[in-house]
Amino acid sequence: MFYLILIVLLVAAVAGPSYWVKYIMEKYSQPHDRYAGTGAELARALLDQANLPQVRVEMTKLGDHYDPLEKVVRLAPDKFNDRSLTAITVAAHEVGHAMQDRDGYLPLKMRTRLVQLAAPAEKLGAAILMLAPLVMVLARAPIAGALFLAGGLLTLGTATLVHLLTLPMEMNASFARALPLLERGNYLKPGDAPHARRLLKAAAWTYVSASLMTLLNIARWWTIIRR
Repeated sequence: MFYLILIVLLVAAVAGPSYWVKYIMEKYSQPHDRYAGTGAELARALLDQANLPQVRVEMTKLGDHYDPLEKVVRLAPDKFNDRSLTAITVAAHEVGHAMQDRDGYLPLKMRTRLVQLAAPAEKLGAAILMLAPLVMVLARAPIAGALFLAGGLLTLGTATLVHLLTLPMEMNASFARALPLLERGNYLKPGDAPHARRLLKAAAWTYVSASLMTLLNIARWWTIIRR
């Protein structure tokens, strides 16, 4: 019974943030036309106000993010085109990262470097994951399971570690950059400020929550291999 409770608590700790982020984002994505401008339009206006006319705003299917190498704020279609509270708040969060880049914010530089360093480890992990089933068939030994676990941790665990280490940077983009922009410019409708704060917190946790969820796949496949 103790182990069952422990497992439930661990799963809740891993999966909980992901479901919370998704719930918050979806809750305030309606109505789609709450604001006069789209997320993309607000991002452009905020970038110009922050003396960042060189930073572009583009639509992407790879998730909302700021690319410090290409100098681009990229928004998913629902944030790029919608006029919801979610759309404008997430757009402001990504502009916050562009402002960090403008200011030479050290944690952003560190995250960019960490992502570059993590890439080889993730490639190695992916290769191990591909080889693990073959080793399992040929060797029929516990080493296959160990290989799979190592590959999974390298591929997915590395990203999780990077996102956890850089969570303070995400919070800075939300509450030291984006929120003041929204408040000073009176962009938020009356009564929306508390909801925008929840959204900004969710935006900061987006990558952490997503990478935590991928760790569940490691545990699931590890259980299958152990059988």
